[in-house]
Amino acid sequence: MTAGEETARVALVTGAARGIGRGIALRLAADGLDVAVNDIEANSAQLKEVAEQIEALGSRSTAVLADVSDPDAVQTMVDRVATDLGQLNVMVANAGVAHVKPLLETTPDEFDELMSINLRGVYLCYRAAARQMIDQGSGGKIIGAASIVAYRPFPLLAPYSASKWAVRGLTQAAAMEWAQHNITVNAYCPGIVGTAMWDHIDEKLAENEGLRKGAAIKKYSELIHLGRVSVPEDVAAFVSYLASVDSDYMTGQSVMIDGGIQFS
Repeated sequence: MTAGEETARVALVTGAARGIGRGIALRLAADGLDVAVNDIEANSAQLKEVAEQIEALGSRSTAVLADVSDPDAVQTMVDRVATDLGQLNVMVANAGVAHVKPLLETTPDEFDELMSINLRGVYLCYRAAARQMIDQGSGGKIIGAASIVAYRPFPLLAPYSASKWAVRGLTQAAAMEWAQHNITVNAYCPGIVGTAMWDHIDEKLAENEGLRKGAAIKKYSELIHLGRVSVPEDVAAFVSYLASVDSDYMTGQSVMIDGGIQFS
């Protein structure tokens, strides 16, 4: 880096090996940010490919394997990103899972497993990122993954819906507490997205409703006023805004990017 050259802002995206997380990581790299990417060991090969794609776009990257439900692993991940890339300016707590099952058949262990990733994981990422940003003294952007089900639950997705409602509350409270440090905290709420997670949801909904595979997602897609299922790039474009200076006066919001299924 030459004298006087501005240091690129640094983002960390969890759950970035595929789907929405991958789309967000690549969009932020295209925006000129250096982007660290995270996922679990099982997705290490895909995560490495994403890091290589980021570097091909001209940005620096580092791939960090970590379970976001583990507080020590999350802290180590944030420390490594700050060390490898010099700072942390944007945290995208994207990692999440979905269980598609009737509530009466959902076990306490299944409920706890989902909450440990979708809610505890977001909390741990928010907290570790905020601490790093406060230490840096220059503010930052913290962005979490909610969902349309944070406003409009779907059948067979009760624990998932509950976790995303909770992310909304966590996001609002964090925004209140960290505004004094010039840290904004917002969440994005995707609708029906053409990803592996929604393929799984479609399969389970179809089984429950006696439909063939693909019919359930088609049925629910009829609710979309813009007439098409979302793609990860739709969500990534909105996260790009939340990560940019253009959203500096926006905090505590959980915004739907769903093609017009649900209006707040």
